[in-house]
Amino acid sequence: MSRYGKYGVAPKVERTSREGIVFDSKGELSRWEELRLLERAGEVSELRRQVKYPLVVNGVDLGSYVADFVYVDERTLLVGGRQVVEDFKGVRTPAYRLKKKLMLAIHGIEIFETGAPQRRTRRKRRENR
Repeated sequence: MSRYGKYGVAPKVERTSREGIVFDSKGELSRWEELRLLERAGEVSELRRQVKYPLVVNGVDLGSYVADFVYVDERTLLVGGRQVVEDFKGVRTPAYRLKKKLMLAIHGIEIFETGAPQRRTRRKRRENR
C-alpha cells in the first residue's frame, strides 16, 4: 500500500521515468516526456531540468529557486527563439509565490506555470442574524 506525501505526491517508486529520473509528481514526469517530444520535433531546444537560480537581494542570500524545466521555445520570435523557465505546479505554496516574485524582480524572469488547474475554495456565506 503506497503512502502519499503532504501535497499528494506519490511515492518515489511510482514517480520514476523510463530514463531512471525521479520526478516530484506523475504530472511533472508527463510534462517532461511531452517536452522531450517537442525537442525531438525541433519545436524546443536546449531542454534542461532542475536549473538553479540564486535569489540575492542587496547582498543578502535568500536561497535559490529551482526551475523544473528550462528550454528555448523555437516557435516564438523569428530569430533564435525565447528562453522559457517553466514550473509544473500542483500546489502553489506561499514560499513558491514569493520565489516567483523574486525571480521577476531579481532576474527579470517570469515563470511559466503548467500543471493541475487550481481549485478555488468557496467561502461560506455568513448569515446575517
